[in-house]
Amino acid sequence: MAHRKKHAPRRGSLAYLPRGRASKFVPRIKNWPELSDDSAAKLLGFAGYKAGMTHAVITVTNSNSPFKGQETVIPVTVIDTPPIRPFSIRGYKDTEYGLRLVTEVLADNLSDDLRKAMPLPKGYDHEAKLEEFEENLDSLAEIRMLIHTQPRLAGVPKKKPDIMEYKVGASTVHEAYEYAKDVLGKDLRVADIIEEGMLVDTVAVTKGHGFQGPVRRWGVRILQHKSRKTKRGVGCIGPWSPSNIRYTVPRPGQTGFHTRVNFNNDVVKLGERGEEITPDGGFVNYGIIRGDYVMVKGSVPGPVKRPVRLRFAMRPSKGHTGEPIQVNYISTSSKQ
Repeated sequence: MAHRKKHAPRRGSLAYLPRGRASKFVPRIKNWPELSDDSAAKLLGFAGYKAGMTHAVITVTNSNSPFKGQETVIPVTVIDTPPIRPFSIRGYKDTEYGLRLVTEVLADNLSDDLRKAMPLPKGYDHEAKLEEFEENLDSLAEIRMLIHTQPRLAGVPKKKPDIMEYKVGASTVHEAYEYAKDVLGKDLRVADIIEEGMLVDTVAVTKGHGFQGPVRRWGVRILQHKSRKTKRGVGCIGPWSPSNIRYTVPRPGQTGFHTRVNFNNDVVKLGERGEEITPDGGFVNYGIIRGDYVMVKGSVPGPVKRPVRLRFAMRPSKGHTGEPIQVNYISTSSKQ
């Protein structure tokens, strides 16, 4: 067979392989940023539920922008963020195989809704576990906390909370432990952790599309109508020798429902009254936000009602000042 006479680069990105289904609706975060030494100890993120999108009019304040001082329209995503509740402190030890969980202590006032997500211990001695944790404190390398959401306070139609783990950022392990012990079993609001103008990474599971062919999954070209055997497929999936199919060849398979990260979303606005930004008639397929919310610039992975994890920016943009964005108008017109 002759060489092809037309330059045809491959279709689709190999950035995420294999493209399998996520194991659960709540995504897993594998890496955490480091706080500066002068920063106060705090959780390195928050959690909420995606409500929908709208647009806002802001004034450009970036001194490097040619539109400085002018108004511009930006797309924004609204995330419903009812208070989260930390219910466990976890101590990790650094070993030659990576971090390993050494000790853990639960709160003494666990929520009844937590029984819907996990079995709760009976006759738990909170004080004894706290003393055991403090004995191992000097050998720990990292402090993390288990938190659960409170969907009863959000617009999602469920009662079962979502459980996830967050690292406690601090200059020392002892500072991280003191902070974790102080907030254990208490409600944390989004304003206690996130600030307007800062950058956050949004982590969520994308919308699933099931088993799809290579045309939809990878965007390959549909062959001509006289093609042999197939049209919505790849013309040649590989040579006779070696007789194997390379991983770079577009093949059918699972499409969507993957864990994805959006880096460096600007926090446009934090609020306590969701009614002020809820469109007329409510967000489509979500409803009305009644409590705390976060508005970020741009899009967020996943459909509405899906859990979205916010994390402090892992690789913040150079030159980002962190100044709050000047919002002049937020559209609340009906999205129906």
